[in-house]
Amino acid sequence: MNNEKTIDILNNLVLINNDRIEGYETALKQTEEADLISLFAQLIATSHKCNTELGNEIIKLGGTPKNGTKVTGKLFIIWMDVVKAALTGKDRKAILQSCEFGEDAALKTYKDVLKYEINDLTAEQKTLVQNQYNILKEEHDNIRGLREILVLSDHLYLN
Repeated sequence: MNNEKTIDILNNLVLINNDRIEGYETALKQTEEADLISLFAQLIATSHKCNTELGNEIIKLGGTPKNGTKVTGKLFIIWMDVVKAALTGKDRKAILQSCEFGEDAALKTYKDVLKYEINDLTAEQKTLVQNQYNILKEEHDNIRGLREILVLSDHLYLN
């Protein structure tokens, strides 16, 4: 097993979690809605927990966990611009759509590791990444569900 390759893979996941943290910290500053504040805080806490677990594994391999965001963090910057605009307009559906977009990017990063780089991870690391993916997927689906409720209520209201 190539430690450098494994460290790079795990650091890629650290960076996407850093993107999530940065994105939701920005979102927290833009809203006064208690349920969204709670949701964003939960998502930040999840990414901090993921990063602690990933960082411990990286250190075990002799590496250093990365700071900052991914190059694709630009995607999150665009995403956060949309979130800011939605929050300014107090458009819950747009806020949740933007959050779902960001969560899609995070899930894609994890899926790519599980699909294309899984053989570069130990059994313990595979379990760690799969467990984190499952948690992020659950949070993604929660956001999607909240958005779909709004879409449905808009549809019912219009008809």
